[in-house]
Amino acid sequence: MKRDIEIPKVEGVYMAVVQEYNDIYKTDDWNVYIINDKDVDLEMILIVSRGYDADRETSTMRHKLAKLPAKSYAKAEWMQEDVFELNNEFRVTFFEGNKMYDKKYLFRKNTINKNAFQPIPLMNTKGILVK
Repeated sequence: MKRDIEIPKVEGVYMAVVQEYNDIYKTDDWNVYIINDKDVDLEMILIVSRGYDADRETSTMRHKLAKLPAKSYAKAEWMQEDVFELNNEFRVTFFEGNKMYDKKYLFRKNTINKNAFQPIPLMNTKGILVK
């Protein structure tokens, strides 16, 4: 029964968009990170991303991480500036212990820009953070 299904609330796991200099191509790249600010490891992390608005939609991207240690972060994907004008959704599913967690992180259209930078936990940099 639906009422018997427990869906635990996700806390301490964030998504961030950070601008970083790429030494190889001499460009300022925008990268998406998943951040585990918890005191426990996350396992079998699946990230499904897409960009969309009323008229357009990007391809769906899927990423997998076997493990994300406590108090750490990992790059999920590179992001083109063209998709900043779209809503960018990241659906994250992972296991913590024996429980499965799921959360949708949404970067609303035109919110990814340097004016919206804020400190990013654990990364010692600034960017756009969605909790």
